Amino acid sequence: MTKITTPDPRDPEIFTDAAAAVARLEELYNESTAFLCDSFAEAMESGTPKVRYRAYYPEIRIRTASYAHVDSRLSFGHVSEPGVHATTVTRPDLFRSYLTQQIALLIKNHNQPVTIGPSTTPMPVHFAVAGNPDLVVPHQGAAGFTLRDVFDVPDLTTTNDDIVNGVHEPQDGVGPLALFTAQRIDYSLARLAHYTATDPDHFQNHVLFTNYQFYVSEFENYARAQLADPNSGYTSFVSTGNVEITDPDAPLEQPLKLPQMPTYHLKRADGSGITLVNIGVGPSNAKTATDHIAVLRPHAWLMVGHCAGLRNTQALGDFVLAHAYLREDKVLDDDLPVWVPIPPLAEVQVALERAVAEVTELEGYELKRIMRTGTVASVDNRNWELRDQSGPVQRLSQSRAIALDMESATIAANGYRFRVPYGTLLCVSDKPLHGELKLPGMASEFYTTQVSRHLAIGIRAMEHLRGMPLERLHSRKLRSFDETAFL
Repeated sequence: MTKITTPDPRDPEIFTDAAAAVARLEELYNESTAFLCDSFAEAMESGTPKVRYRAYYPEIRIRTASYAHVDSRLSFGHVSEPGVHATTVTRPDLFRSYLTQQIALLIKNHNQPVTIGPSTTPMPVHFAVAGNPDLVVPHQGAAGFTLRDVFDVPDLTTTNDDIVNGVHEPQDGVGPLALFTAQRIDYSLARLAHYTATDPDHFQNHVLFTNYQFYVSEFENYARAQLADPNSGYTSFVSTGNVEITDPDAPLEQPLKLPQMPTYHLKRADGSGITLVNIGVGPSNAKTATDHIAVLRPHAWLMVGHCAGLRNTQALGDFVLAHAYLREDKVLDDDLPVWVPIPPLAEVQVALERAVAEVTELEGYELKRIMRTGTVASVDNRNWELRDQSGPVQRLSQSRAIALDMESATIAANGYRFRVPYGTLLCVSDKPLHGELKLPGMASEFYTTQVSRHLAIGIRAMEHLRGMPLERLHSRKLRSFDETAFL
């Protein structure tokens, strides 16, 4: 049997102070990653390791003996029933504020301490060395030894969405404390860096999704204006490739090749700024982006893209505020059945409608002239117009749909699935059922006149949401019967 070498064993410790608990998590995490990095570097140099190296993720654990009597309006901060609940933790430096807040609520609401110690979940070497620019895990066969014989590698049995999908089976009677395991988070952090070409550390708590690059230049203009205002609260702007500026007049060098999902961050010191992600076209991209951003636990995400208007009374440039979704995107059917309703969230809906009124300076009946509220249909076929119209048009009419796109239902459904407050405000850019197709000349004029105003509305809505207490924004409608304590 191969000898297993691990860091010096650490006994679990009890904490009643959240900040101290997180500090201990950081200490344990750093010990594990340092051990694996050093061991990996040594193994790559010697080429013939004689032992197996293993380190473990740290863990938060709480034991409760009775049902907590907490404010019934709260949707988080307490476990649903007595017993033992635990979660593994990664990157406590990145999640310090989040972990401190969640642990503090847990201690307060249950009047019980938390226990911090090593878990029994091995840390994959790939994730341990991810933060070390001097170390790269080679492809299989490139090293002088078989990697999985010496180090732990990502394990799909602990890298899944069973908890968020409501199909998780507790092991040894221990319930989940958070929606994601440490390995699942590490998996997404690596994917985020790959798809967006920006580090996860830059992501802000309020995320705007769009399906057109035209919004990026407008977002940069807005960001520069905010950096020029010393009272704006924004501290820097990060572009693709992790290029960060604090001077509003500083140049931004763009990479020769954009990533699959170009992403930009207008940052605030407390993480409450705004991230803009151009997910491109299609529900697959929308699912990919939200699958990974969800582990960062944002406070809200909104879709501000373009759509096809389905009603003859709509005009190009009109706004559509989604309050229901017809899901024909198909990408989430295995995770969230189509029979699951995706409810509108009152706080988000009000913030969006208020933002439209403020930016357009219209209200009441006049506001209805440029904005309709109704069902948005999302499909997986960009050229749906070329098919036989009888079936699709009938379904759209029966659903009372007023707009169609390829991303909004996916983003809303994944928001529901991941317990992230969501909303959609689209802009009508074509009316294919009424002979107004998106053609080059028309499109250019449309983009010139509408993109700036549309983005301004999305940003204004996020500012309203930022001012809400978390316990109000994170609706109970997003929480299940047997819910985790952590957001």
